[in-house]
Amino acid sequence: MATFLYRLGRLAFRRRHFVALIWVALLTLAGVGAASAPVAGSSSFSVPGTEAQRAFDLLEQRFPGMSADGATARVVFKAPGGEKVTAKDNKAVVEKTVRELRAGSEVVSVADPFAAHAVSKDGSVAYAQVKYKVSGMELKDASKDALKEAAQSARGSGLTVEVGGDALSAVPETGSTEIIGIAVAAVVLVITFGSLMAAGLPLLTALIGVGIGVSTITTLANALDLGSTTSTLATMIGLAVGIDYALFIVSRYRTELAEGREREEAVGRAVGTAGSAVVFAGLTVVIALVGLAVVNIPMLTKMGVAAAGTVAIAVLIALTMIPALLGYAGRRVKPAGEKSRLLGGGRATAGKDRPNMGTRWASFVVRRPLAVLLLGVVGLGAAAVPAARLQLGLPDDGSQPTSTTQRRAYDLLSEGFGPGFNGPLMVVVDAKASDDPKAAVTTVTSDIKGMKDVVTVTPATYNKSGDTAMITVIPGSKPSSGTTEDLVHGIRDAGVGIKADTDAKLLVTGTTAMNIDVSQKLNDALVPYLALVVGLAFLLLIVVFRSILVPLKAALGFLLSVTAALGAVVAVFQWGWLSGLMGVEETGPIMSMMPIFMIGVVFGLAMDYEVFLVTRMREAYVHGETPGQAIVTGFKHGARVVTAAAVIMIAVFSGFIGSSESMIKMIGFGLAVAVFFDAFVVRMALVPAILALLGRRAWWLPKWLGRVLPNVDVEGESLRTAADADRGSDRELVRA
Repeated sequence: MATFLYRLGRLAFRRRHFVALIWVALLTLAGVGAASAPVAGSSSFSVPGTEAQRAFDLLEQRFPGMSADGATARVVFKAPGGEKVTAKDNKAVVEKTVRELRAGSEVVSVADPFAAHAVSKDGSVAYAQVKYKVSGMELKDASKDALKEAAQSARGSGLTVEVGGDALSAVPETGSTEIIGIAVAAVVLVITFGSLMAAGLPLLTALIGVGIGVSTITTLANALDLGSTTSTLATMIGLAVGIDYALFIVSRYRTELAEGREREEAVGRAVGTAGSAVVFAGLTVVIALVGLAVVNIPMLTKMGVAAAGTVAIAVLIALTMIPALLGYAGRRVKPAGEKSRLLGGGRATAGKDRPNMGTRWASFVVRRPLAVLLLGVVGLGAAAVPAARLQLGLPDDGSQPTSTTQRRAYDLLSEGFGPGFNGPLMVVVDAKASDDPKAAVTTVTSDIKGMKDVVTVTPATYNKSGDTAMITVIPGSKPSSGTTEDLVHGIRDAGVGIKADTDAKLLVTGTTAMNIDVSQKLNDALVPYLALVVGLAFLLLIVVFRSILVPLKAALGFLLSVTAALGAVVAVFQWGWLSGLMGVEETGPIMSMMPIFMIGVVFGLAMDYEVFLVTRMREAYVHGETPGQAIVTGFKHGARVVTAAAVIMIAVFSGFIGSSESMIKMIGFGLAVAVFFDAFVVRMALVPAILALLGRRAWWLPKWLGRVLPNVDVEGESLRTAADADRGSDRELVRA
């Protein structure tokens, strides 16, 4: 591989105009497609194989045109202090608002609060339920605007009016902190390279890669049902890896220049060595992201595949466009150890022969490996303690900021009708096989009324043929509580006995039941996902490092860092530690898909650092150094760059903490913390400590396995051999 990438790098350097033209054309094409494509909302949400999804599918068949999964809105009215909504003037305002809401082209029905008995016992709060033909993701802006205008008009009469439900789902905003993250990355690059030109190349190529990736996602959004969250996550990951991959190749290029090589030769060697590490690092990230398909949640699969595509683009750009841009830059990119005139007068760095910080740190770890190992493991273990109290769930309007109308509507409904009113359960009774469908439905209603934590059970609504019924159950507890989850399981357990007695099937659905099913599905998929992703990456790393223990150590170190990061997420978003600093207004259960998504992304990024750092050690070891010397050499050349890469990733991920979308905020924080733990504790401390303790055993590989495995030559040994052969030929010619 090193030889192929060496030739590719030199070709891109020589044919720089052609390479640059190709990437600019791709960016333009993707941009035109994105500009002409309609704006995407959130992607549709379905969870195949769950009871809640089967119930929705059944309702679509038995209640055609009902739009069981259509968007809903609850317009909540509260009378001024001391008044009631049933008062003449207030009632007139509510009825007028209901008439305005019914005029919408996408509206299926609007329930009048006074006819539907949707007024609280004290008469202070009422709500109108609005049902739409399409889901909240597909709802037109005109329908959302009409809903907001109707509420605003009613507020003018003195009533408090708020709107809840999924009809007002909005595209998340990332906030200005994303720009700050990119600015921090730019500063780190300038400090690392000592050159504005060298620092600008990784930023430029990363932005081009993300631009192509996100524009392609936007172009295909409607055809493939890709939501706005997909683009945000692709941007987050694409920026981080795009900057880092380019950073490693530019850094190796400067090192090759410092060793006296011509620029074209230096480019070829940089792509042949650091480029090989980029390819395998990118492969681990792609495996981790595409592996999300194991969960079998379409939205999660699409997010993973889209982000993986952006990572693949970042790898290709690093291997081709970076060499081309280095050709354009010429002498403005200085050899390692030199700065540009603007940042240091172009003179060699003082103290050039003095060991750098990476060398001094690695030497210390090699001398005290056991102490460093114990300290690192204990520290990560302490950070991981909160993860033992992890509670999973999916967000509802109760997790929204208090400044939003959805959250205020949620609070008003809880005040007027009880906390469980915000999470009603829909019980579907399929009595098609029953001899007496109505008797079966009556039995179901009676059994549910007798259950603990049930406040209200509405009369059954039958379909035209009378063989299927819907029953709404109002729990006594809020939607995200463990008590409500126990009630859902209790109703489902009761369905087993009902089916045996009446031949009627009972299914529980609704937003609350769907959230419970999703959480369970994600929990069940966690172990298979870990086995698949870690297993494939383990095999890949065996090929890269030609070792058994090094990949094993890499996987165990990842488990430590990701568990510690989950502990930090629990401490902030569930327990509320430093929640004000992070802009978390409401603590609660951790989003169900957060752990598995974070595991996938962090595993790929953790293997990036493993590949980038340990390949330099492997390269030194293969070239004859002792195991201890190889560790120090690896840190001498790689520690500064890996540190810069980690700081850049942390900055980029931290930029997404300012998002208005709770999932994006949580993932941004979790990834930033995970990168910190993995880069600075696991890779910088635990990895050299373990390798020092293992010695030569770290690079052991059974002979039979060595014969079977392909030699991908990540260390670039073939390039060195070819160079030695060329020098030998030159000497022979001189003698002749």
